[in-house]
Amino acid sequence: MITERSRLLGSLDPAAGSGYVEPPPRVGFFTDTSICIGCKACEVACKEWNGIPQDGIELTGMSYDNSVGLGASTWRHVAFIEQRVAAPGAGGDETGVRWLMSSDVCKHCTSAACLDVCPTGSLLRTELGTVVVQDDICNGCGYCIPACPYGVIDQRRSPDGDRNVGLAQKCTLCYDRTGAGLEPACAKACPTDSIQFGSLDELRKRAAGRVGALRAAGVADARLYGEDPADGVGGAGSLFLLLDDPEVYGLPPDPVCTTRDLPAMWRRAAVAAATMAAVTAFAFLGSRS
Repeated sequence: MITERSRLLGSLDPAAGSGYVEPPPRVGFFTDTSICIGCKACEVACKEWNGIPQDGIELTGMSYDNSVGLGASTWRHVAFIEQRVAAPGAGGDETGVRWLMSSDVCKHCTSAACLDVCPTGSLLRTELGTVVVQDDICNGCGYCIPACPYGVIDQRRSPDGDRNVGLAQKCTLCYDRTGAGLEPACAKACPTDSIQFGSLDELRKRAAGRVGALRAAGVADARLYGEDPADGVGGAGSLFLLLDDPEVYGLPPDPVCTTRDLPAMWRRAAVAAATMAAVTAFAFLGSRS
């Protein structure tokens, strides 16, 4: 069985690995959480452009959050993470509050397990290296949901009458916009340029420079997430500058393509089936003799 991962081994260009001849440069996101102000303009712009149902305005009790996390109706999610930190003061016993804010999104993995498990071809790798869902082909089986190591993709549950209820949904990196040379709606709406869009190679350089600048300024915990091509998903198409461990932001520290072992499993199954067939044939021939 040829999986998305096996096609991409040794290549950082998932479009070429998926059969595109001389595809354009791969595009992606760089989200700089150090300048995110939590305004949620990205969430609103994403919903407006893509016609996604609202999440409601009732707070969840999890900080200033009404959308909880990524899902079928939340393709961009701004997390508000409240941390107690030591603050200078008399005796050194005072504590203060630090806010970490981050706009999360689909990672558009180099090696995408959701593509491997989709039985209808609804999930598609585009020539830009992104991963999109074709609504008119999705049958709502849900196989892609547990396959995603980030918990990004989900089935839309409501509202009643919505044309995509029951179908898998996630960020398309605004394929209709990027294909026409425009930046995604979330990046366009971000007032601080916390969300940046462009050539993934250029974004990697920009992100590395930003981390270097922050560390030089004394922000020792600044780090990049998703840029390592040697990680379990072959590197992501969405890069994040974080100011703490990935787990603090609800991100897996060591993401793994959940279908990475499928080729070996199928080979073992084939060997076992051949062995069983040989044993059966031998027993049948032996009984006749």
